[in-house]
Amino acid sequence: MLQIGTKAPQFEGADENGNSIKLSDFKGKKLVLYFYPKDSTPGCTAEACDLRDNYERFLALGYEVVGVSRDSVASHQRFREKYQLPFHLISDPDHKILEAYEAWGEKKNYGKVSMGTLRTTYVIDEQGTIVDAIGKVDTKNHTAQILD
Repeated sequence: MLQIGTKAPQFEGADENGNSIKLSDFKGKKLVLYFYPKDSTPGCTAEACDLRDNYERFLALGYEVVGVSRDSVASHQRFREKYQLPFHLISDPDHKILEAYEAWGEKKNYGKVSMGTLRTTYVIDEQGTIVDAIGKVDTKNHTAQILD
C-alpha cells in the first residue's frame, strides 16, 4: 500500500457516463478513493451501499467519494443506477490507476493464485496527500473505518 504522508499519484479515467475524472478535479477537497473488485458482487455492493447510506455525512465533513474498478463504463452505469449510488465510479480496464495506487496484485481464492484488484481505500487531503490507507476493508461498515 502507498504510505500515509506521500503525495497521491495523479490519475485520469472515465466515469459511469464516460466523462473524464482526474485527481486534480478534487484539489482543495478531501477525497475518499476506494478500489473494489467487481460491480454487483455481494461484498462490493455492501461496500458501495454503506458509502451511499453515509454519503451526506461525507459531504458534510467536506469529503468527495469516488470508486474505481476494472468494470466497464456501462457496467458502472448499471451498478450506480441499480443501487442509486450518488458518487462517481471510474472504469480502469487496463488497471493503470489500480497499479499506481498499489491496489492491483496477487490474490488467493480457493487455493488458486491470480492477479486482481486488492480492496483498498485511500483518504486524500485537500493538498493531494494521503492521510489514511485502509487495506483490510470491512465492506458492511466501511464508513466507520474511514471516519472513526
